[in-house]
Amino acid sequence: MRKQKYPVTLSRTQRNELLDIVRKGRHSARVINHGRILLMAEKGMLNKDIAQTLSITTMTVYAVRSRFQTDGLGCLYDRPRPGKPRKLTGKAEARLTAIACSTPPQGRSRWTVRLLADRLVELDIVDSISYKTVWETLKKTTSSRGKNTNGVLHK
Repeated sequence: MRKQKYPVTLSRTQRNELLDIVRKGRHSARVINHGRILLMAEKGMLNKDIAQTLSITTMTVYAVRSRFQTDGLGCLYDRPRPGKPRKLTGKAEARLTAIACSTPPQGRSRWTVRLLADRLVELDIVDSISYKTVWETLKKTTSSRGKNTNGVLHK
């Protein structure tokens, strides 16, 4: 049998924890698959065989085995991804909703998302913003610029 680049040796507690994860099925499919990878790797199976058995790529098997060397059982779970910070905070969203509920500019019958994006930049609420971000924010707040009642009660 060929020698693997990242051999997996589990302690008794690690093996028991992995068996619990795999057998009980209370975790995501991704975590369960990563647990199965480690259990199969400990038995000496090749990356190719593990990948074929679990219907995954050999790169996934390789990545889990290599992360096990540094993270231990932490390799089962994904690392947090930073993502891009939100353009509109709570106050900015409130301002956007207030602007959308106000009367539209001169010569317009209603606000468009592009006009709203431009107005947010004009008022220095944000440095720059996409009209799609404005649209998604308004959709989230179930605000409608086209209706007579757009979320605000008029008395």
